[in-house]
Amino acid sequence: MFRALAHCAVNVARASRPTVTQRVITPSLVVCAQRNASGGGVMSDEEFDSRWVEFFSKQDIDDWELRKGVNTLIGYDLVPEPRIIVAILQACRRLNDSASAVRVLEVIKSKSGPRAKEIYPYVLQEIQPTLDELGIKTPEQLGLA
Repeated sequence: MFRALAHCAVNVARASRPTVTQRVITPSLVVCAQRNASGGGVMSDEEFDSRWVEFFSKQDIDDWELRKGVNTLIGYDLVPEPRIIVAILQACRRLNDSASAVRVLEVIKSKSGPRAKEIYPYVLQEIQPTLDELGIKTPEQLGLA
């Protein structure tokens, strides 16, 4: 927001020094700020979870979409809910990409930060039926942890 406002102010300053071939167009700071402001509202936790579960549950998801979705989700400052992780693991299985499934579990442990001893076991407990159903081993079972 501040960057957009500063950008508009620079444009106004530049526009105030007309050259021979330049018409003087002074954009309004209000218009610039409105154009560059985000129009998205705040999403509830339930809507956020549903959006990601729906994204990873698409039957026609490909490898690139899976990786992009996981990278975007992991970029947020949170540990995904178990139901989102289940949807990711099911997408990995549909694509026969067990390496990505294990990598997701490693990232979940890493995202847990200093509370990994509390959060990661809880997540594993919640997703264990899915891991068993899909035949996915945890990094600890593979000797990677």
